[in-house]
Amino acid sequence: METFVRPSVGTGAKTLDASWYTSAGVFAAERERVFGRSWLCAGRTEAVENAGDFFTTEQGGESLIVTRDAAGDVRAFYNVCRHRGTRLCERAAGRFVGSIQCPYHGWTYGLDGVLKVARNMAEVPGFDRGEYPLKEAAVAVWEGFIFVNHDRAASFERDFAPLIGRFARWTLGTLKTARTISYDLACNWKLIFLNYSECYHCPLVHPQLDKLSPSDSGRNDLAQGPFLGGYSELREPQMSLTTTGHSVRPPVGSVEGADLQRVYYYTIFPSLLLSLHPDYAMVHYLKPIAPNRTEIVCAWLFDPATMARPDFDPNDAVEFWDITNRQDWHVNELTQLGVSSRAYVPGPYSNAEGLLGAFDRYYRSVMGA
Repeated sequence: METFVRPSVGTGAKTLDASWYTSAGVFAAERERVFGRSWLCAGRTEAVENAGDFFTTEQGGESLIVTRDAAGDVRAFYNVCRHRGTRLCERAAGRFVGSIQCPYHGWTYGLDGVLKVARNMAEVPGFDRGEYPLKEAAVAVWEGFIFVNHDRAASFERDFAPLIGRFARWTLGTLKTARTISYDLACNWKLIFLNYSECYHCPLVHPQLDKLSPSDSGRNDLAQGPFLGGYSELREPQMSLTTTGHSVRPPVGSVEGADLQRVYYYTIFPSLLLSLHPDYAMVHYLKPIAPNRTEIVCAWLFDPATMARPDFDPNDAVEFWDITNRQDWHVNELTQLGVSSRAYVPGPYSNAEGLLGAFDRYYRSVMGA
């Protein structure tokens, strides 16, 4: 059973030095030490419901083809032909009809990655098609999310043990995406994680949020390691974080009791932000592009039965969070400008920023600092 506590910060905890947010060298090291060895969220299984369905995604500096094979398993192939390295697929999404073919010389692979056809190679001495399957990243499916890892030896069950089964009452694996919005931010990816983990800024930056959820109501149950977060309370029963402050949608899954008056916020290092509401879930997929640039896709997930109702309209939740997101992105970009100044020196964290110190500690451990 989860134990929730007030946020707190260790004595003397301060923000990171500027180079962690601005240095091209640090960003290059992150690609190997963070994004080359961590489980990265690539999307949802609903995007590859049937055999041959696929989408391409950039993860950790690599282009991957995420698809479902004939046996029903989700696979993530590097988007590289085994012949001369040509990029196999340029489309963002689609459906393979039984195979994956290179557009250059026609080498053709099964949905399981096995090389099926290699034109004019039969007469090459010693050539064995079995030696040239597509290269794969490790894949795991959790609560409807697809995670990939460039380290094939990584164990999802071990690494995600604190989260497995934790959110069962929201039945996240059954929810479907109703809307997405993409954002391009002029800031470092870590500033987005840090901002998401505190509501110290909420009364000033998010007055519409503070009216519905007190900024000092936060309690955390995950306060160390790669997964951080907890809940904030809604001010009144039957409230929801929407433009009206209420919702006509029923709760998702088996959400009941105290959870009807809470919103849970978790950071899933290093690529996903997850918020669980009584009547919907919201996720942010993060993709670092440069030390001072991050792409984000925000998605709103709902119960399919609710989505099938003739009066279903997600805009009350989407518009509320689009406003809130843009407020966050603005102050994150201001912070990026500030930490890039010669005047910046690390400042002290407050007791409302305990998760930020925990994030820094975990991040530095992963970086070997």
